[in-house]
Amino acid sequence: MSDDTSALRTGREAYTRQDWSVAYTQLSNADRQEPLGGTDLERLAVAAYLIGEDDAATEFWTRAVNQWGRSSDPVSAARCAFWLGLALSLRGEQVRGGGWLGRAQKLLDTTGVDCPERGYLLVPLGLQRLAEGDGAAAREVFSTAAVIGERFADPDLISLGALGTGHALIVLGRHLDGVAAFDEAMIRVTSEEVSPIVTGIVYCAVIEQCQRIFDLRRSQEWTAALTRWCSAQPDLVPYRGQCLVHRAEILQLQGAWAESMEAARRAHRRLTQPTVHAAVGSASYLMAELHRLRGEFAQAEKLYTEANKWGRPPRPGLALLRMMQGRVGSAVACIRREVDETLDPLEQARLLPACVEIMLAAHDVASARAAAAALETLAARLDIPYLHAVAAQASGSVLLAESQAQNAVAVLREAWERWNLIGAPYEAARVRELIGRACRELGDVDTARMEFDLAAATYRDLAAAPDLERVRTEVGTESSASPLTPRELNVLRLVAAGKTNRAVAEDLFLSEKTVARHLSNIFLKLGISSRSAATAYAYEHRLVEPSA
Repeated sequence: MSDDTSALRTGREAYTRQDWSVAYTQLSNADRQEPLGGTDLERLAVAAYLIGEDDAATEFWTRAVNQWGRSSDPVSAARCAFWLGLALSLRGEQVRGGGWLGRAQKLLDTTGVDCPERGYLLVPLGLQRLAEGDGAAAREVFSTAAVIGERFADPDLISLGALGTGHALIVLGRHLDGVAAFDEAMIRVTSEEVSPIVTGIVYCAVIEQCQRIFDLRRSQEWTAALTRWCSAQPDLVPYRGQCLVHRAEILQLQGAWAESMEAARRAHRRLTQPTVHAAVGSASYLMAELHRLRGEFAQAEKLYTEANKWGRPPRPGLALLRMMQGRVGSAVACIRREVDETLDPLEQARLLPACVEIMLAAHDVASARAAAAALETLAARLDIPYLHAVAAQASGSVLLAESQAQNAVAVLREAWERWNLIGAPYEAARVRELIGRACRELGDVDTARMEFDLAAATYRDLAAAPDLERVRTEVGTESSASPLTPRELNVLRLVAAGKTNRAVAEDLFLSEKTVARHLSNIFLKLGISSRSAATAYAYEHRLVEPSA
């Protein structure tokens, strides 16, 4: 058997088992010996794309288009032109991508064939309508694509149609219907009916949209599933990088800042090598946020600038950075402009909490109250747990600024309970600090000191230097240290809620062995020996609230 025949067979086998690097190497070797046919060129293009060899993928898809053209198969040529156009567009090369998509349409126009490729070419049109904010038109386009997919039993097209329909419904404000469409797309993805490129697109888009609408439960579940999918294919580049970004965002919320930073850095490396992917802007922004929270302002500023360069607007982080730098006037101007220019309710929900904080720093309580009221309205309208927590925190902080300490305590206790249920230790610590200030105004010095101590312990463990310094100033002395790390506190809260080690592991994206080790450390640090004693400690120290 000749070497080129062996390489071709090995490359095809590797492609089938999704060993992308071997498929790329072996098919490339075979191609050098004797030019590949259209089908194998498509395989080679896909393998190149999935391992991040974008220029090579472009070359092989281009050759596949030409090869199918010479074979008088315009439908297959149009299919390859579509994937090339989509790949170029996804990495930000809109003009080149649009050119190839236009060529795909022209190729189909030369035939009278009814084929799934006609449905695929509706996808860019639907994306254009989404970019224009026309949810109704986008929904119609994607629904038509899905119908064509059903007619031809094409799972890729059906999934892309469901994905686009869900996005359109989100734009229309029909979040529950949108999520239902996402779930439909994910059923096909998780049952392995869908090709790798479409699988990655659906995973990343659904997670992004779930985070956009603050559906943290789905975001965490699908991120865990994406992590497992990527782990089974270690050569993946574009989706593995985006997977790390999503994971880093979840880790930040959970208070695992060091792990979040490491995941964001790894994502940044993957998304810039060998070529730059658009998602690198999200990795840059996340790293900027972590640096800001730690008081590392120069690094934060540099990364906000980089995020903006790659298409991720640095909001609201940059405005909060200006506030923390003492440039309150600049922060006010920035956040006012952002809020005034933003019409999307979900984007407003991201900006308004920062607006409340900045306006209070500027002693503009009236503007802070207006922003908090707008946030309360959005939370009631969208009915999302995360937004209810944010809104309660914002309202409590405004009540405190208005010298309504008693009312503030009640609202802030609600905010703390909501953040605790979500599992967000930093946000919970910010609320504890506010409760401490309110209790001090009410003359309850002991409770105030306890709340300040608990907040300071979390800030210290997270290395949140600006927050820790603020609490020290409030108290006038350094607060006592916490014996538990943020991760151990998360484990303890879940154990106190009655969850098994397996359930805790699933919630925190850990192995059961790691959870057992954390629990052992908790027992040792607290001088206890049972889960019931750990639960008692959690309730005694108000790490969880008694059930009603």
